[in-house]
Amino acid sequence: MIIPYKPDLPKTVQPIIIIGAGGIVSDAHLPAYKKAGFFVHGITNRTRARAEKVAREFDIPNVYDTVADAVAHAPANAVYDITIMPDQYVEVLTQLPDGTAVLIQKPMGDYFWQAKEILEVCRRKNLVAAINFQLRFAPFVAAARYMIDQGMIGELYDMEVRVTLKTPWELFPLVKIHPRLEIQYHSIHYIDLIRSFIGNPDTVYAKTLKHPAKSLSSSRSTVLMDYGDTMHAVINTNHDHDFGPHNQESFIKWEGTKGVIKAKMGLLMNYPDGVPDLFEYCIPEEGTPPQWKTIALEGSWFPEAFIGTMASLMRFKEGSSDILHTGVEDVIQTMAVVESAYISSDQGGVRVSDQLKD
Repeated sequence: MIIPYKPDLPKTVQPIIIIGAGGIVSDAHLPAYKKAGFFVHGITNRTRARAEKVAREFDIPNVYDTVADAVAHAPANAVYDITIMPDQYVEVLTQLPDGTAVLIQKPMGDYFWQAKEILEVCRRKNLVAAINFQLRFAPFVAAARYMIDQGMIGELYDMEVRVTLKTPWELFPLVKIHPRLEIQYHSIHYIDLIRSFIGNPDTVYAKTLKHPAKSLSSSRSTVLMDYGDTMHAVINTNHDHDFGPHNQESFIKWEGTKGVIKAKMGLLMNYPDGVPDLFEYCIPEEGTPPQWKTIALEGSWFPEAFIGTMASLMRFKEGSSDILHTGVEDVIQTMAVVESAYISSDQGGVRVSDQLKD
């Protein structure tokens, strides 16, 4: 079976200016842009030495001291790629030229009030703004989306994400100390992904939890997104499973009335080295036992999915696509689901003892 899963690329050259030079830039953004043939015009970072180091590694011709300096020397059709922490987004966005294209690293703010501030700035300045929810463009997600859109597994009625593994949070020192760690910086990917397939839920039930022997604000979550009485959409994460690889899991599963797709997200297992992804599907034929088949896909979540988010923004800006897949107007709804999950977690469920009262 031949499945188209690679993103369409822009037809025009749109020079990229990167704001921020953290690990995600050298690990994912720049390797992805190199693979896609995108031209990176310049980079700026609060610590210039860090920007210079990244520029040398990836042959970026221009290093700027400040955002204002980068904007002043930017080509007319530049695309900005913001990779700093969310509490700095508004400050940077206000310095960009009105009407410009900008890709903003997820999340869209640390709290929903910040997300609304970011949206207001983007609207006021008429920015062509998208959030870098790149999981939507991972090869295994794009392949599943094609199969589902073609009706190959029938009507989708169950979507599950399960992550049971050991996450080395120490690799992310600025994220590790966040008071909303697990959902805001990890499960948010899956909330956004589920929304991209089946839209906004009516309600959300959630619980996010600490580990009794760790100082992290949260490391395990369950999020149930309510779409009525037939669609089941659930996220289960456990980043504390430090018992070897034998029973570790990391997958997305889509079940439909005619078949099922399961994608192993190898990146998260044995992170940062990862293990190979696995894309499987089963579409039973009448009179024969169900058989699972595999499709070999090139690339993974890192870095290839980062091509998709930038390509989507560039194609929308140049007019070759009329859909901005992770635009701020769409992602504000992901942030509303995230906020609802935290409210649900804080408020708790129905007290069983109340049912036993006379």
